[in-house]
Amino acid sequence: MANRSTNTFKKREREEAKRRKRLAKEAKKVERKDIKDDKEIISGEEDPDIAGIVPGPQPREDV
Repeated sequence: MANRSTNTFKKREREEAKRRKRLAKEAKKVERKDIKDDKEIISGEEDPDIAGIVPGPQPREDV
């Protein structure tokens, strides 16, 4: 058992690199989500063309 192949160590290094990459990717995803949430709160301005329009059937206007 003293003679282990280098493949075992290379495999472990590959798996560790994949794990680090996955964790970094998840962290970036959370960061982007936080930025997006903050941006939506700040940009509370409404488009003047569609301001006050309610989705769905509109009430009749008797003229």
